Amino acid sequence: MEHIVIIGNGIAGITAARHIRKLSSKRITVISAETDYFFSRTALMYVYMGHMKFEHTQPYENWFWKKNKIDLKKAYVTQVHTETKKISLESGEQMTYDKLILATGSVSNKFGWPGQDLNGVQGLITKKDLELLEINAPDNKVCKRAVLIGGGLIGVELAEMLHTRNIPVTFLVREKAFWSSVLPFPEASMISNHLLSHHIDLRHEEELDEIIGDSHGNVKAVRTKKGEIIACDLVGLSAGVRPQIKFLEGSGIDTDRGILVNRYLQTNIPDVYAIGDCAQQREPVGERKSVEAVWYTGRMMGETLAQTICDQPTLWNPGHWFNSAKFMDIEYQTYGWVWNSPKEGNAHYHWQDQKNNRAVTVEYNLHERTFIGINTFNMRMRHEVFDKWLDDQQSVDYVIENLQQACFNPEFYKKPFHEIQSDFLKQKSAI
Repeated sequence: MEHIVIIGNGIAGITAARHIRKLSSKRITVISAETDYFFSRTALMYVYMGHMKFEHTQPYENWFWKKNKIDLKKAYVTQVHTETKKISLESGEQMTYDKLILATGSVSNKFGWPGQDLNGVQGLITKKDLELLEINAPDNKVCKRAVLIGGGLIGVELAEMLHTRNIPVTFLVREKAFWSSVLPFPEASMISNHLLSHHIDLRHEEELDEIIGDSHGNVKAVRTKKGEIIACDLVGLSAGVRPQIKFLEGSGIDTDRGILVNRYLQTNIPDVYAIGDCAQQREPVGERKSVEAVWYTGRMMGETLAQTICDQPTLWNPGHWFNSAKFMDIEYQTYGWVWNSPKEGNAHYHWQDQKNNRAVTVEYNLHERTFIGINTFNMRMRHEVFDKWLDDQQSVDYVIENLQQACFNPEFYKKPFHEIQSDFLKQKSAI
């Protein structure tokens, strides 16, 4: 019986395992050193915040894996021997595979800062990171202040988590407004103001220069590029992530930033594939990045690859870009492409309700008036509606006029939709 080995039990690896099982009776082994069972990584913050227990983050009962004949092995992989189709485990054991799927995820970025390996410096990606945070920042007596580095989504999560335990947070962001490298400036400013309203000490246009330790190897302060020294007990790394691929050195598998794959998610080595955060497209699809550390992308890659593994070769075709996130009390969704500044030939229409932290930005082509993408804040929208509008290349005028159709609960948003339509028509007539 063909043996499929999957390294990594995150959303990409587990989705691949589940769909391979649906399509075949192949032997499946999932290896992970992190946890015994798959859990929802995006829910880690809610465990720290006391909203749920860790076991509540596991979507499947423990018996699910045996019933579905998916073998789970808790172990750390140290080396992949592609010439013999074997993998070495830290215990000294070796395992043979027929096909290998690498779904090893990512780790926090470090940029060679002095002191970056001190006790009290950490990210928030793994269960171990969550356990470490309970040690480093159980309350505001042990952790009198935290400093977060980098204005990404992990940073927002850490800020909210620490805030719930009354731990003061200083947030160093190099942009003029939060996540303005991704969001249009009005939206980024809204998020900055929201964080400030929650008493987060947000420092714009500020970067880390050095992490300072005490005589015991613990964090005691950071020095910023402007020379300010900020006393702290925790430094949270949120300046992005990078693929976890170091263990592949000497394997013969081509890597760059991540594990290089083609449109079938195959590496340069026969019968070896990569999916999720660790995969890097040799030829990115459309405007997509070559590496996408996004939950949805990992899930979709796992489902796609399962088809190929089960003798139905399927090209990776991610469709229209979409994502969602939460900035403390502000929910964010995006469909299609909205750049922080409109692409050449495009324009932005922006509407904002400052009182309720609601906002909409639509990117569209100026000449043809084609709808390109939309960002929404605190207005829950329907993915399938925007997907169809993007497929149909609907006009921006049609999208604005019918925006209420895309809303999950339009009864709550009648007034905003009327305001958006009226404001859009005013701006259109003024052009």
